[in-house]
Amino acid sequence: MAKMTLLEMVQDIMSDMDSDEVNAINGSAEATQVANIIKSTYYNIIDGRDYAFLYELFRMHTSGTTDRPTHMNLPDDVIDLKWIKYNTKKLSTDKDLYTKIPYKTPEEFMYITDKRDSTDTTKIKVVADSTGISINVFKDRPPACFTSFDDVTLVFDGYNAVLETNLQNSKSQCWGKRSIAFTIADTFTPDLPVQMFTYLLSEAKSAAFLTFKQMANAKAEKHSITQKRRMSEEAWRIANGITYPNYGRKSNTYKKPNY
Repeated sequence: MAKMTLLEMVQDIMSDMDSDEVNAINGSAEATQVANIIKSTYYNIIDGRDYAFLYELFRMHTSGTTDRPTHMNLPDDVIDLKWIKYNTKKLSTDKDLYTKIPYKTPEEFMYITDKRDSTDTTKIKVVADSTGISINVFKDRPPACFTSFDDVTLVFDGYNAVLETNLQNSKSQCWGKRSIAFTIADTFTPDLPVQMFTYLLSEAKSAAFLTFKQMANAKAEKHSITQKRRMSEEAWRIANGITYPNYGRKSNTYKKPNY
């Protein structure tokens, strides 16, 4: 099955229910209800499995201030951070050197930075966090670890003042899971791989029949079961699946990595 717009799916479901034809989602109250059923079904599918297509590369946002040179922020649409790399080259003439920066729990991070000599101004910059608590970060070397105290802002333990006044988004490489927006609009196409559209349509059709007809649609139920089984086998298109390390931002909670 090719990808379908939301209107095309609404029309398909309403046709199977012997409902009146519509040329737009807002053409009838029933069409709008069907569109919302498709939306709910879509999110149920997305929330039920860690699909590969939801992950992508992105960059961090800088703090925008030299007062907090090692603070960076996650983009708003990132809900699960898997890893961060930063360009740790020491001189501008050196070749790029992207290094994976390990996560530390807030307690581990503060234990590391609290041991540093805050009076050594040649190596250390004392940074005041948003709470006013001081953090001793290196200013003569790139970051070696990071943490987060609020699940939004990432705090790194160092930056190279020779090359930058604060950590730069252009030097970051990140990979994680993004949130998905579903828009009730005629031309909107749900963000799904093409092979999953039959599954979405079948699931939504089953839900619509139960909602409007108070009865199951045997054909749609059969298609749904078949497609669900197929999705469990084909959800990963690369190397039969990817194993993730257990760290980063997930469900609003940071978890300690397994190193």
